[in-house]
Amino acid sequence: MEEVCLNSEPVFDDGDDYEVEGDSSGVGCDDETGENCSKKKRSEPTVGLEFDSFDEAYDFYNVYGKEQGFGIRVSNSWFRSKRKERYRAKLSCSSAGFKKKSEANNPRPETRTGCPAMVVIRLVDSKRWRIVDVELEHNHPVNPQIKRFYKSHKRMVLAAKKAQPPPEPVTEVHTIRLHRRALMNTGCNVYLNVDEMGHADHVDHFKHLELKEGDALAVYNYLCRMKLTNPNFFYLMDLDDEGRLRNVFWADARSRVAYGFFCDTVTIDTTCLANRYEMPLISFVGVNHHGHSVLLGCGFLGQESKEYFVWIFRAWLKCMQGHFPEVIITDQNKPLQSAVSEVFPNARHCYNVCCITQRVPERLGGLQGYEAIKRQLNKAVYNSLKIAEFETSWADMIKCHGLGDNKWLQTLYEERQAWVPVYLKDIFFVGMIPIQEHESLNAFFDGYVHKHTSFKEFVDKYDLALHRKHMKEAMADLESTNSSYELKTRCNFEVQLSKVYTKEIFRKFQSEVEGMYSCFNTKQVRVNGQIATYIVKERVEVAGSEKEVRHFEVLYDTSQADIRCICSLFNYKGYLCRHAMNVLNYNGVEEVPSRYILPRWGKDYKRRGLLDLKSR
Repeated sequence: MEEVCLNSEPVFDDGDDYEVEGDSSGVGCDDETGENCSKKKRSEPTVGLEFDSFDEAYDFYNVYGKEQGFGIRVSNSWFRSKRKERYRAKLSCSSAGFKKKSEANNPRPETRTGCPAMVVIRLVDSKRWRIVDVELEHNHPVNPQIKRFYKSHKRMVLAAKKAQPPPEPVTEVHTIRLHRRALMNTGCNVYLNVDEMGHADHVDHFKHLELKEGDALAVYNYLCRMKLTNPNFFYLMDLDDEGRLRNVFWADARSRVAYGFFCDTVTIDTTCLANRYEMPLISFVGVNHHGHSVLLGCGFLGQESKEYFVWIFRAWLKCMQGHFPEVIITDQNKPLQSAVSEVFPNARHCYNVCCITQRVPERLGGLQGYEAIKRQLNKAVYNSLKIAEFETSWADMIKCHGLGDNKWLQTLYEERQAWVPVYLKDIFFVGMIPIQEHESLNAFFDGYVHKHTSFKEFVDKYDLALHRKHMKEAMADLESTNSSYELKTRCNFEVQLSKVYTKEIFRKFQSEVEGMYSCFNTKQVRVNGQIATYIVKERVEVAGSEKEVRHFEVLYDTSQADIRCICSLFNYKGYLCRHAMNVLNYNGVEEVPSRYILPRWGKDYKRRGLLDLKSR
């Protein structure tokens, strides 16, 4: 197929990876003053350094804090009483001091640490401001990865943006040095990337995107503008022989860098295609170290065919420099399945159980005894600990309600190994599939896209959606780094992981620690060499307030510190379950073995990853 390609390899640079909005070079300096700005970034505050104004001194310390990874604030000011003229000020780290105690029922957690880092500046000869005292050391970790999300830095970004004229719409194509031929599309010159033989791969009968007036130009202008302002932005456009747009794929710098950290499990979301939205959006989504969804690229697809899926998968793989994911989760779709098998032959491909269960009302809602069918179906899917249990429950449902001729259920059963959780216990999902009936997973663009969202409207909302997601991650980083977690038990496992996990992952793990107290009667039932088998009983809710006792089998290899529970929570979610921890506790083990503490959930996971990249 014919392609438009503006491509570069991802450069793992702090400025591109973590900037809130715009390019980092535009914050606090422009082309004319860039040299002076870089000099200031290289300088540390020292006693005797002078500035023309208070604002210049403040900006200097703010830029320094931004480079080091901390925010600042004016903690003290001295004024001459008669003229109300400031003559002395103390600029401190934003973590200086402590907040006043609140009498609210749910006070916010303390984030300040009494940090001593500061500079004191004083007005000299009524004209210049001089640094008279400096303390550079902090009593808390400083994190350059979240440096642009402190209030003082955000104000600097906003001030810089206000000082700049609004960008003009892009009307010309960014020139690329490729073997190419020109093609007209929506009034713009488009250059097509073709193969080494000079031939474009195309199929005449393929459909193109159904664009309304202004949509094509809006999409193309957005992609060109992003590429011009961010060299790590990647996009590909697929055009037919008449210059009409068939497919388009793009990924910004943050998505490309995020994939380097979170490439283990990827969901390919085709909800807009399956539900016949006006905009055929397809998105590639992963999970970050907080358990939040993170965008790894997206695009528009002209039609749901194997050839079109293959094109966009290869575009995504090209963007990510050929690094394959280990697990791919998609909707149940034959063209999609064929394309995944062709482009990602070594990845474990599974269906999203949410997509399947959401179709139950549509597929089975008209049947007699629908509510009973639905209950039995959910019980078979979510409550089966063993394959034999699922097979029995499914067979009982089919027989009891006379569903042997239902084609949809037949297809689900034939492909059960691709979507029923009990068949997927050996796959690492990082929480990307539900394992309980009422567990739901929101789409990445949930709340930003509806059935009639246009292409133009989406590209306008795209930056807003990503900005909010990045702010959410940055705030979660800040809370995980600077806040202390509230412990709810006296269990050593809880204390141990409170020092390692991010706040959101720790909260989920903490729920398992608390759940240990609903388990009872842990008993060793057999031993085979170094491997001992235990049964842990737990009271679980089944319907409303009703509870039943369930038996969980746990295998524990004392020689290898290897432990496995039949519930497989570790593979599904990435942290140990209450049953496994009960067995460890039963054997006098006071800490979770290191193999069950995944680095991807660590507070410093991305910081360590960036340091490793820079050291190569």
